[in-house]
Amino acid sequence: MSEGDSVGESIHGKPSVIAAFFTRIGQVYQTWLDKSTPFYAVRWASTLLLTAVYMIRVYILQGWYIVTYALGIYHLNLFIAFLSPKVDPSLLDEGKLTHNEGPSLPTKQNEEFRPFIRRLPEFKFWHSATKGIVIAMICTFFDAFNVPVFWPILVMYFIMLFCITMKRQIKHMIKYRYLPFTHGKRTYKGKEDTGKTFAS
Repeated sequence: MSEGDSVGESIHGKPSVIAAFFTRIGQVYQTWLDKSTPFYAVRWASTLLLTAVYMIRVYILQGWYIVTYALGIYHLNLFIAFLSPKVDPSLLDEGKLTHNEGPSLPTKQNEEFRPFIRRLPEFKFWHSATKGIVIAMICTFFDAFNVPVFWPILVMYFIMLFCITMKRQIKHMIKYRYLPFTHGKRTYKGKEDTGKTFAS
């Protein structure tokens, strides 16, 4: 088949060789993601290891502080979304949202228990955080991203931003009485089933 025939096939709706290759790569990537879903401990351990490698690389190279700062801000935003409920209770209080528009947290003592639904699920949090580290690592191979900056100022600004953001988030948790780390539905202990049966 000539090059012209290949181009002609892609024009008439048939996928080209390059498109088929990237489609196959995407399918393999998605398959590995699906397989890794239940192994959250392994996933997060590999991400922490990748983070350590990135930090060591930045320390040895003594540069790319702007990239590291942007990565920290990105991870902070992901973490806040991970801690936040899918439906913000403050929007219900302000009348901008109704209970019928989605699941919400119970706001009264006698309301039915509902599990905490995150704005950003754990798997998406991990996937986005890992992709951010990989992109930051790639940036360290290009001098264009090595902008000279006085890094202690960035560290102090990030710490201040982190404290302010977390303080606001904790106040939000206390005000609307929710914990982002509850698992499953509340269970109640009753009489234990011994498994014995009594003959009549």
